[in-house]
Order: sequence, then C-alpha cells, then structure tokens
Amino acid sequence: MSLTVIKRYLTSSLVPLTRHCSTQTIKPIPEVPKSKGTTVDSNDVKQHGELCDKWWDLDGPMKALHTLNPLRVQLVRDGLANVGWREVNPAHPLEGVKILDVGCGGGILSEPLARIGASVTGLDMSKNLIELAKSHAIRDPSLSGRLTYLNTSIEEYIRTNAGIYDAIVASEILEHVADQELFLKCCADSVKPGGSIFITTMNKTIPSYVGGIVAAEYILKILPVGTHDWKKFISPEEVQRMLDKVGCRTKLIHGEFYNPISNRWTWISSTAVNYALHAIKTEEIKK
Repeated sequence: MSLTVIKRYLTSSLVPLTRHCSTQTIKPIPEVPKSKGTTVDSNDVKQHGELCDKWWDLDGPMKALHTLNPLRVQLVRDGLANVGWREVNPAHPLEGVKILDVGCGGGILSEPLARIGASVTGLDMSKNLIELAKSHAIRDPSLSGRLTYLNTSIEEYIRTNAGIYDAIVASEILEHVADQELFLKCCADSVKPGGSIFITTMNKTIPSYVGGIVAAEYILKILPVGTHDWKKFISPEEVQRMLDKVGCRTKLIHGEFYNPISNRWTWISSTAVNYALHAIKTEEIKK
C-alpha cells in the first residue's frame, strides 16, 4: 500500500472517528506519576532539543506546528478582543499586550505574535532551542525590542514575575510537562486578574492515540517516534477542572483538525484529538 493511499485512508477514517468519539475519554490507563514540585520532564526537553537544526524547516518534523500558526494567532487575537481588548493600531493589533509564551521552543509562535505588536517573553527549558529562537529572531529587524527569550521553567520564572502578563500562551506543551496541575497553576499565577490563558493540546481518547501517535509517529512519520506519551494527553474537562481550582473560568473550547495530505489545520466542533481552550483569570487564589 502506497504512502498516499495510507494518508487518504487515515484522513477519511479519522474524521468520522473524531465525530463519534469526541467525549470518549479513556480511563483505564494509569495516570502519569506526579512530579515533586517541577513541571520539567528532562527526557522530553532533551528529545525536543535534538530537533533544533530542523525546527524552522517548513518541511521537517515541525511542519504541522508551523501550519498551526494561523489558528493559534487567531485564537489569541480573537480571544483578547472578546474579553475587551481594543485594537488601536490595525497594523499591530496586539500592540500594548504583554504575552508569556511558555514552552516556546525555537519561537515558531512567539515571532508572529510579536509581529502583530505584542510584547512577548518566551520560556523554554531547552538551552539549544532558546539559542535558536534568539538567533532566528535577529533575522527580522521588526522584532527588535518585542521579543525576549529565557532558558528557564515557568515555576522558577513566576517567583519574581507573577501577575504581570495580559495573557499566557501554552501551545502544544501541556502534553509534555511533568506535572500538569502545577503547570496550570503557574500559568494562572503569571497573568493579571482578568488575564487570558490560551492552551492548545491533545485529548486523551482513542482517536488521539490513533491519530497523534500511531499515524503521526509510526505510519506517516510526521513526528519522531516517542514525541508523544499518550498517558500525558489530557481531556478538556480535566484542564477545565484544574483551571477552576486556581480561579480561572473556561470561556471557550474548540476542536482542531490536521489534514496530513494538505498540511493544513481547520477548526472543527469535535475535540476528540486536538483542541484549543481559552480561560480567564477571575480571582486570586490564596497560596
């Protein structure tokens, strides 16, 4: 069977599967062991750091992340507008917005957010990826003064930088951290009251296992084998529960669908595989 036929089969079969299994969250698999006060999974950091030389290759292992950008930027821009942010400069609609991009990698999302006016601080635990992000940003003079990259964890960073951001973006990182509950608490701590939390991640369902691991890593080889651990996938309901505990109200949950043939993403109603979430910090939780 040719690769093209396999791609067509997976695309045609996964769409109906996501429609029928959008709420079928898998429970028998043991939960990921809780870490001791850290969000950092050192093995995961090492694996992603090894992709450094291919990070900005539009046809490389990060190609799906590159083509996810239009949806991610729309999520942030529309989400901020929906909570009252008013664009003053049409050329730079996020001018004046202070955003923390946690798990920024080589800067694939940080750069376009900065290009439309946001002041962006990117955090990542991979020293190699932070150095890559810095060197890549230098190529675009328009980003000067709008981008800061730091090689640190979110829990370390917010010790001296809590409550100063208008928004935090945690895109395709929640399924890679060691302690998801601590991570989301740190996200909430980083923003001001009324601030926004934007998340994109993967649900824990049968379709997400088939599409996100079996197809993406083993059949289509879009990603290196071992990129994802299905035990770390998390349902939108669980994310919402964790955010509720730290004073954040979920405003929107929307499904995303990736077509490996066209290498394009679209919004869909099903959250069975990939989804985006927008939450608002409504109150300060006493420590």
